[in-house]
Amino acid sequence: MSIDPRVALQSLTAALEEHLVAASARRGEGDPNVEAAFFAVADAFEVYEDALYEAFSEVTPLQVFDDEDEEEDDVLDEDLEIVED
Repeated sequence: MSIDPRVALQSLTAALEEHLVAASARRGEGDPNVEAAFFAVADAFEVYEDALYEAFSEVTPLQVFDDEDEEEDDVLDEDLEIVED
């Protein structure tokens, strides 16, 4: 079942607006409302990206990074060694 990209875009826009509301009402580091809104944006974006690709074979210039991407970058950084002459 495919989702209309316009509907997915509306959901993404709503998720972004909710993230703004949560961020502006943030109650310190690790606020669960901000975290939930963050993940809602990421999920809505992926749905939109999939719907856009399925309907029009197009993608956005955006990318969602997850913890695995960050961990891979950390491993690569740890493997680098600076050699001075």
